[in-house]
Amino acid sequence: MSARSGPPLGFAEALNLPLSVDLRTAARAFGICPATAYKLIRLGAFPCPVLRVGGRYRIPTAYLLHTLGIEERPVYAVPLEGDTAPAFRPHDTHAHASEDPA
Repeated sequence: MSARSGPPLGFAEALNLPLSVDLRTAARAFGICPATAYKLIRLGAFPCPVLRVGGRYRIPTAYLLHTLGIEERPVYAVPLEGDTAPAFRPHDTHAHASEDPA
């Protein structure tokens, strides 16, 4: 049994990836060991497009997420823990304090 390069990539971690990732990170996302990922690339069977940059492989995050079935990033209407941006409240955009909301 081959060793993985860390625990499988979680959903929240996947949504915070940079524009492209290294092969080890992509392998974690697919739940395979790096050696298997290299073998799949050599066979032309890696599940998403792979770029060769210098002597390294890079996987565009958009392709990685698409292959994993993640088509859109979630948008939150309230600030998440540690987020200092104000929450977007659709009812606040047109209502005034003196208006009756009903």
